[in-house]
Amino acid sequence: MLLWLFEQLAGYHSSFQVVRYLTLRSLLSVLTALGIGLVLGPVMIRKLQALKYGQAVSSYAPEGHAKKMGTPTMGGVLILLSIGISTLLWADLSNPYVWIVLAVMVIFGAVGWADDWIKIRYKDNAGLPARKKFFWTSVGSLGAGIALYVIATQQPNPTQTADMLDVLIPFFKDFSIPLSLIPLGIGFIIFTYLVINGASNAVNLTDGLDGLAIMPIVLVAAGLGVFAYLAGDVRFADYLHIPYVKYASELVVICAAMIGAGLAFLWYNAHPAQVFMGDVGALSLGAMLGTIAVMVRQEIVFAIMGGVFVVEAFSV
Repeated sequence: MLLWLFEQLAGYHSSFQVVRYLTLRSLLSVLTALGIGLVLGPVMIRKLQALKYGQAVSSYAPEGHAKKMGTPTMGGVLILLSIGISTLLWADLSNPYVWIVLAVMVIFGAVGWADDWIKIRYKDNAGLPARKKFFWTSVGSLGAGIALYVIATQQPNPTQTADMLDVLIPFFKDFSIPLSLIPLGIGFIIFTYLVINGASNAVNLTDGLDGLAIMPIVLVAAGLGVFAYLAGDVRFADYLHIPYVKYASELVVICAAMIGAGLAFLWYNAHPAQVFMGDVGALSLGAMLGTIAVMVRQEIVFAIMGGVFVVEAFSV
């Protein structure tokens, strides 16, 4: 939004053109999300306390975690709000990848919010019925997979299309899993579905067990931001032998917003925690990370970076 405004102003004075630089907009995205989170954090915590939206400790959690019972939850709303506003302000809104990630954030965030609300309102630790949660998360992940497949097939040559659909194997420059050979993109869409849903649930399990998922989320977002920057620049992509992804560069702004929002939330989530993110944050942030990993074609690297999530998911 502000990018468009500054581009219009650049016609009157060339100094406004500086906002076109991705690095500056990413920095502004971090600061904007961080500022929103720090300013609105106390307001939201007081509101959650007034509504008595207390944490319900998972049955999988250690007995020592029972003392966390009653701590305000659903703080993930603050994280998503910070990310959403910062992204809309500083990202290039003509980029389809930006809208796909935001759509995933909204869908999974809505599912998480409904899950949290049922747990709190009806004192039911089971939350949203599994079939409903499965249906709506499937809508979000399959929708993202289909959209990404359509974008990939619009590339100018078959080689670039294959690069955007095949699964890269780390440390092997010329070897990948050829999902592009499966007709109608079925292999890619199913794989995308598994990555997004898997990441969402893994982060959710991690946060449900210890309530401390936000720092791994920040670190993984930073790592994916680096890959997005490299994959979105044809020179870096060619030099490093990674696929060039036309729309990937703007994902840096989203990753930056996730870092800023996450650090702001960490200020209130650090011991002793004043608030937890709840499913509304964990489901959505995990799905966003999974979506970005698919977009930059680094799903296996994502699993390595998010090893904490993988290990906790398997342990549960």
